[in-house]
Amino acid sequence: METRTNPPSLGAGLVLGAAVLWGTVGPAQVLASSPMTPTALGGWRLVVGGLVLAAFTVRRTTVRALASGTVVRPLLVCAVSTGVFQAALLSSVARTGAALATVVALGIAPAAVGLCARWVTGERMTALWLAGTAAAVGGCVLLLAPGSAGVDVPGLFLAVAAGACYGLYTVFAKKLAAVAPAAQLPALAALSLLAGALPLAPWMLTGTTPVRQGSTLTLIVWLGVVTTALAYWLFTAGLTRVRATTAGTLSLAEPLAAALIGVLVLHEHLSPAAWAGGALILSGMITMCLPPRLLPRALRRPRTSRDRGPASAGLPEPLAPGERSAPPAPQARTSA
Repeated sequence: METRTNPPSLGAGLVLGAAVLWGTVGPAQVLASSPMTPTALGGWRLVVGGLVLAAFTVRRTTVRALASGTVVRPLLVCAVSTGVFQAALLSSVARTGAALATVVALGIAPAAVGLCARWVTGERMTALWLAGTAAAVGGCVLLLAPGSAGVDVPGLFLAVAAGACYGLYTVFAKKLAAVAPAAQLPALAALSLLAGALPLAPWMLTGTTPVRQGSTLTLIVWLGVVTTALAYWLFTAGLTRVRATTAGTLSLAEPLAAALIGVLVLHEHLSPAAWAGGALILSGMITMCLPPRLLPRALRRPRTSRDRGPASAGLPEPLAPGERSAPPAPQARTSA
């Protein structure tokens, strides 16, 4: 009897939903014009988001998974990468602007996810992933072109660091789902958010005055509840249904969302090159979501035993978009 898995298209939709919500972070920060430092703002975002997500997801199975010890290392990596990502991205937004920081950070995310996945789990970077990522990253380059003059170099490096942390988080969150499936990945994500806020506590404690301001409080609520608790629930729920490299490429919807918000809400002007970049990003997203039967044969990933490297031993290999799990091969019966 064939065992059916959750449709990969559902996982892709969940990841895309998270990316769209994350795309509102930079524009919201610009609109609020809060005097709070970016590092303190990132810490408050993690605390509020982590508490809300934990209230809805943490159960006894989560506590038992922590006691087993198998989740400690990947959970710590997720926590550290989350904390550094918040501080780096929000600081980059403050120095370079929402559009540039988001495009650079998420533009390198697919490469970061692909390299980390290859290193940690042995996941192959398929022809489909290469095609979708090439189109999406090319679109990010075109989005970046109109604002490339006068780039703040430290802000640029902060955005690159944020992208690298995004890659680490995605891959190790995928590993968490493999080593502790019963604990539910969103619950473990909530714990990683709260732990990631700890290194940012000194900035949070010294910058509490702006919290009393209406615009800052509204910004913290939006960032914590919507772009953290809800977005991380969508992302982690989707991550259990798609490959890590696929999630990395789909996350490029974030700079596209940020650019559209800039046009519709902040009344920014996009050049023809930027619109072409948005179209390329969309083509990359669509390529990653198409079922294999609709793709050229060269982009279809063969399912052979040679695809599994030694680094992925013991970890279930994620399904590519459109794939279903095959029935288990019959085992030969042996006499005692």
